[in-house]
Amino acid sequence: MNEQEFQQRLSELMNQIEELPGPARQTLEKLATDTRTRHEKMRRTVGELQESLDYLRLSVKYLVFDLEATRRENQYLRRLIENDSKRDEG
Repeated sequence: MNEQEFQQRLSELMNQIEELPGPARQTLEKLATDTRTRHEKMRRTVGELQESLDYLRLSVKYLVFDLEATRRENQYLRRLIENDSKRDEG
């Protein structure tokens, strides 16, 4: 069920609840309102989680890039040291 369908069904439910007699209506209205509130909170939380995951993915990409660059630099420096030591020996 997508967001639009959920909101539509919840609105339909609220309309049906309004037609009920007093005591039952009050109880069900509170439950429906609580459901809407919880759904909004959950939607915000999921959005925040998605943002956090996006940030984490980007951070991992930067870390992998940095690791690869460090490996390339290490290889280059090792070759320089090897060439320098061969020159000193020769």
